[in-house]
Amino acid sequence: MNYSLELLAYTIYLPVSILLTTYVSHHLFKNGKIFMLDIFHQKEDIALATNKLFKIGFYLVNIGFALTIIKEYFINNFQELVEVLSIKIGGFSIYLGIVMILFILFFLKGRKASRRSLNTQKQPQ
Repeated sequence: MNYSLELLAYTIYLPVSILLTTYVSHHLFKNGKIFMLDIFHQKEDIALATNKLFKIGFYLVNIGFALTIIKEYFINNFQELVEVLSIKIGGFSIYLGIVMILFILFFLKGRKASRRSLNTQKQPQ
């Protein structure tokens, strides 16, 4: 067992997983702001506040998951280091992609419900 290679694996994995989470979060919630404005009928204060809360939740869930899946591997050489990092970073990337798609579906569902509610309010009774 080579502790220096294991330390190197952690030193690479943690910043990469945090940077991936930050990158996805930035783009998802920058574009999600448009959906939030539509969902909340252009009420910017509540739309932006809700978007920020979702962003904080996104960070907490995903960085928490990245930290949770850290597991001690017995790394003896650089080939094993690359294999372990590929599994960890690849798996985390797939997980982030699935979470991002779920958030997009959530935004679309909220937008659809908002439009349905708006149409119901506009119809004369």
